[in-house]
Amino acid sequence: MYDPSRSKNLGVRILLGVVVGMLGIGMLLYLVPGQNSATLTGTDTVAKVGDQTISVAEVRQQLDRISRNSQIPPSILPLYAQQVVQQMIFQHCLELEAQRLGITVSEDEHVERLRQIVPAAFDGDTFIGNERYAALISAQFQMSVPEFEEVVKESLLEQKIQQLVTDGITVSDDEVAHEYRTRNDKIKIEYVVIKPDDLQAKIEATDAELADYFAKNKAKYNVPERRTVDYAIYDFAEMRQHVPVTEGEERAYYNAHIDQYKVQDRAHIAQILFKTLGKTDAEVAEIKKKADDVLQKAKHGGNFADLAKQNSDDPSKTNGGDMDWIVRGQAPEIENAAFSLAKGEISDVIKTSYGFVIVKVLDRQMARTQMFDEVKSSILSALQQQKAEQQGEDVSGQIAEDVRRDGRQPLSGLATKYKLTQGEAKQVELGQPLPELGNSSEIVDTIFRLRVGDLSSPIRTDRGYAVLDIKEVFAAHPAALAEVRDRVLADYRHDKANELAKGRAEELARRSKAGENFATVAKALGFTVSNSEPFARNGSVPEAGSASQFSAAFALPVGQVGDPVQFGNNWTVYRVAQHDPVNLADFEKQRKSIADDLLQSKRQAAYEMFRDALEDQLRREGKITINQQNLRQLTNASS
Repeated sequence: MYDPSRSKNLGVRILLGVVVGMLGIGMLLYLVPGQNSATLTGTDTVAKVGDQTISVAEVRQQLDRISRNSQIPPSILPLYAQQVVQQMIFQHCLELEAQRLGITVSEDEHVERLRQIVPAAFDGDTFIGNERYAALISAQFQMSVPEFEEVVKESLLEQKIQQLVTDGITVSDDEVAHEYRTRNDKIKIEYVVIKPDDLQAKIEATDAELADYFAKNKAKYNVPERRTVDYAIYDFAEMRQHVPVTEGEERAYYNAHIDQYKVQDRAHIAQILFKTLGKTDAEVAEIKKKADDVLQKAKHGGNFADLAKQNSDDPSKTNGGDMDWIVRGQAPEIENAAFSLAKGEISDVIKTSYGFVIVKVLDRQMARTQMFDEVKSSILSALQQQKAEQQGEDVSGQIAEDVRRDGRQPLSGLATKYKLTQGEAKQVELGQPLPELGNSSEIVDTIFRLRVGDLSSPIRTDRGYAVLDIKEVFAAHPAALAEVRDRVLADYRHDKANELAKGRAEELARRSKAGENFATVAKALGFTVSNSEPFARNGSVPEAGSASQFSAAFALPVGQVGDPVQFGNNWTVYRVAQHDPVNLADFEKQRKSIADDLLQSKRQAAYEMFRDALEDQLRREGKITINQQNLRQLTNASS
């Protein structure tokens, strides 16, 4: 079994910090129809890179494992489906590039990396044996041995290519010095944030003012075509309440999906974080003293949640430091403590790359398989949904046949025959969501394609199957003020509030620069002055935005009022209250860590550019093809 050269399926990179680490808004453009990628049709393949294919089954296998290990809400599984496909495509792109460059992973390299990741697989220099090794991999990574070893091999290959791309990148002394100034040149400001939204309530409009505003902006207020539609829907939620499910069916489902009910070794933890990023050695020493002091309070009767709220630099402090459940591999710098402590125990101060951490274990659960009775209710729900959907599919086929025979029969007759729920949606606009019918862009598109009196074929939504009947059409036309008065009033108040906010900001700045007291003028205008903490050029100011908005402030003398700054719709007026110039004596102490940070950042940026360029090149060469239909079905099935 232990064969480092083995190569099977792509493993689940979330377990090694790849898939989830990349999850975000940036989906690959080639996963969207209409881009440069060639298109696959009529196969069970989601994508193809060179001669390598990615099947629907492979992607679903990945999603099943991610769902088991990370408790992903079903509502965002479609994003994960896209991201899993993206990562699998990129892995094959890397393999093509490695072949072109002649880059390989030797057996010795593979074995050495396996030793590093799973040292327990060896007793000294002696391999523990295939059976124990397989059990170890399954328990720790929830993978088979071939999957796990393939993941490790692929990560080594990617590391080699990344080194090739980034090894020539360097950081200059000027870049390090500039970054030092950016991190350590700090100011403190007094400031007022003026929000138009807070001023809207003060804006009144006479009929004459509103009519004048409407006349000047009349082109904005066309009324689009609207339609009123009757509908009848086969409702999954209603129907599944009446679907019979036997215990035999439930147990058969449980046995067929037993892997879904395996729970990893996990710990429910809370933490108190003391950040040290960007701090001088002297500051780090003071932070360590504070952490030690808090630890003593925690271990001698202090309330951990209260101590977290008072001292933690992590957003979790609002919840008393609660970080929820973690599994191995999610928090490597603190997991040794998390998985070695008993329930209720508190760690010592742990030094990490980002600061000092104190961990408390709130609860522990060992790896196990959930019993049937524990998951019976969820199995019942899943089986009821399956049966309701199957029944709905059968009924929709019968309805579709009836509509084909007579597309202008009364909707009420169909509703009675097939026990559908009826309703009416009034004055529907193109692009307007219809939550009563469920999520489906096809619903609204169909409403605006049908003629009055025509029945649609059943349309699948997440609520069920809907049949539509257009009752009335209201043509698009230029609006009269009476039709859109509320909208015009809201726009008028919005515009006037923006003007008022800008005017008040300019007045506060002008009067303060002329010698009036900043706080006194602000109070007279109805605003409250806030005080920032000292912040550097790469910092931020609560409510007001990032420090880049206040770059001019770093050149102003203490006591000087700056020009108003706009951030979104809000305006900020500030006065420089304190300026802590850079202490050049500390530069040498921070030089290496800053240089390391910059180098890592530049290398990461270079690798991302390489990744984008590689994918773009392979798309242009026709070596990446996507089956858009299968991709959409896969995403819908995951939602």
